[in-house]
Amino acid sequence: MSGLKRSLTLSSVVLFGLAYMTPIIVLGTYGLMATTTQGVTAGAYALALIAMLMTAYSYGKMAAEYPVAGSAYTYARKAINPKLGFLVGWAVLLDYLFLPMVIWLFGAVYLNSAFPNVQMSVWIIGFIVVTTCINIAGIKFANTINYLMMLTQMLVLIAFVLLAIHYVAGDATKSFFDLSPFYQPKVQLSLVMAGAAIACYSFLGFDAVTTLTEETVHPKKTIPKAIMLVTLFGGGIFIVTSFFVGLAHPGLNYQSPDAAASEIAKNIGGDIFVSIFLIGLIIGQFASGLSAQASASRLIYAMGRDGVLPKGLFGKLHNKFQTPAFNIVLCGVVALLALTMDVSTSVSFINFGAFLAFTSVNISVIARFYIRRTEPSPRDFIRFLLIPALGAVADLWLLVSLDGHAIKLGLGWLAVGVVYLAYLTKGFKQEPPEMDFSES
Repeated sequence: MSGLKRSLTLSSVVLFGLAYMTPIIVLGTYGLMATTTQGVTAGAYALALIAMLMTAYSYGKMAAEYPVAGSAYTYARKAINPKLGFLVGWAVLLDYLFLPMVIWLFGAVYLNSAFPNVQMSVWIIGFIVVTTCINIAGIKFANTINYLMMLTQMLVLIAFVLLAIHYVAGDATKSFFDLSPFYQPKVQLSLVMAGAAIACYSFLGFDAVTTLTEETVHPKKTIPKAIMLVTLFGGGIFIVTSFFVGLAHPGLNYQSPDAAASEIAKNIGGDIFVSIFLIGLIIGQFASGLSAQASASRLIYAMGRDGVLPKGLFGKLHNKFQTPAFNIVLCGVVALLALTMDVSTSVSFINFGAFLAFTSVNISVIARFYIRRTEPSPRDFIRFLLIPALGAVADLWLLVSLDGHAIKLGLGWLAVGVVYLAYLTKGFKQEPPEMDFSES
């Protein structure tokens, strides 16, 4: 039997994780973050990084123990309970299914700020149609193309930060020692926590490197290191960027908070840089949306193929293109919700599923490595109970800090999952079908 070739090194896996993260999104969400935290953007990202590092630690432990794709779903199913694993998978599906919508909404907001005479709905529908057609045709971007897109994003991001530094340096009224982007006594902690809950959207994808397990050299060592490094590097990028942008534009007077970075880009770099920034952001959003839609349709196909969802509908491939065409179109239809949702609610909605999954991974570490040990040592207490417990508490705290409307939508999604689980298991009397994430 042939298998995937193990050729990826630590640097390759880290680069993949960062590319999946789409680092330029820190600028895409900057206005939303600044208005939510009253300017304490860097502080919110720092809090988010602390929570994500503890969760990344737990992901690393579980990835070494179960070096297979499936991530949070697999960990919860094997370490805790198959039924809970199903609900975790249902929460993860929320992320996958609605993530393309949020990505395209961000792109449409910024294009609308550049071309205000064109309705935002035109851009949203345009994104959906183009990416849907490409994904149905089965065109896959090679790693080289992904790296080029990553390079474009990083160059624009670096240019943005350098121009912000130059702008601050040229203004005698501004100081690099101003820590207001990190802390302001008048800003309540609840506002910073609400910002941290939004900031975690930028970290989504740090766990995506687990999908490369079967192609990585020494995966039990490489994957946990890569997860931590991706989280650290990504968090560092977000904190540094938000700090200097906060110094360059400390006020909250934006014409459109959702597209604030365009206004700041014009202020620090002029009209030409606004165009460069917009091109970099749209390239990042288009590539990210394309891969997110492809990933979501593949997950739904796996659920249909394995009987978790109706096989006749979701478990089929297109006769000509051999792609899950129905699922791809479904993702496009779901993304039309972007026509009625704002950025804040849509981001929080995505994070609801993410925080549930993150919490389950932390609990999985406790269940697998601490509770099952007959005589846990003091070191085990720190590694397998204290750190993951703190990670779980942080994730739950961030979850309750989300937009109230998004929490209601998330709980509604979870309730549907419980009802569907009852149907699959004939009143919870049987075990739910197990998903196989390997290529068929």
